[in-house]
Amino acid sequence: MFRKLLAATVLAGVLVMSGCASVPMASKSADAQAKQFTPVTDKATVYIYRNEVFGSAIKMPLLIDNMSVGDTASKTYVVKQLPPGSHTITSKTEKDSSVTIDMMAGQLYYVWQEVKMGMFAAGSALHVVDEKKGRAGVQESTLIE
Repeated sequence: MFRKLLAATVLAGVLVMSGCASVPMASKSADAQAKQFTPVTDKATVYIYRNEVFGSAIKMPLLIDNMSVGDTASKTYVVKQLPPGSHTITSKTEKDSSVTIDMMAGQLYYVWQEVKMGMFAAGSALHVVDEKKGRAGVQESTLIE
């Protein structure tokens, strides 16, 4: 009897841990267009990506300059065109993580949203990464709306 209860508990735990967060996805054509990495002459473009499977059951809200730009899930990314200047990107998790970037028009920027273990909920860290690492991370991911 104890073994059956233990097996059922382990199975339930595995099912809960293997679930995936669901976020609204952009069309395949929008994803393909964003992955052309074409700069906009009068705007800065920022890609914020989450290319890990770790924490796949968790949605992570993103803010740019205190305005919501959506929730990320495992293997997803957001792309936004912003006016030149200083912009703060925030990942809202157990302990918020923020990075401020002074962006220039016509430039592309890449931010990796790393999933971290938290004490009571998922945590995250934001990292500004170089073009090579950023493009690779975006290529592994799918655009959200």
